[in-house]
Amino acid sequence: MIHELRIYHCMPGRLPDLNKRFATVTLKLWEKHGIRQAGFWTTLVGPNANDLYYLLEWESMAERELKWNAFAADPEWLKAKAETEANGPIVSVVENMFLQPTAYSSVR
Repeated sequence: MIHELRIYHCMPGRLPDLNKRFATVTLKLWEKHGIRQAGFWTTLVGPNANDLYYLLEWESMAERELKWNAFAADPEWLKAKAETEANGPIVSVVENMFLQPTAYSSVR
């Protein structure tokens, strides 16, 4: 199992818009494409209060490439993204990294 950590650094004041888009659009499209999320987080205490963190679960990098590319090209996603960004971009920078569990991790 591979986990992909994605960090979205939002434009000032746009984190609520990003959260709404995930809750009302993105998660439904991920389900359609078989994309599995392992959780979402925002900062309770500390820096980067305008960021969203989440983990995706993949069986392999090949699965990730196939499903993520299908999602990214989905006309329904492209339309929703354009509509939700009509007043400007929501996210300024996206970071992502692929994580593998250590031998002593409780998550495999």
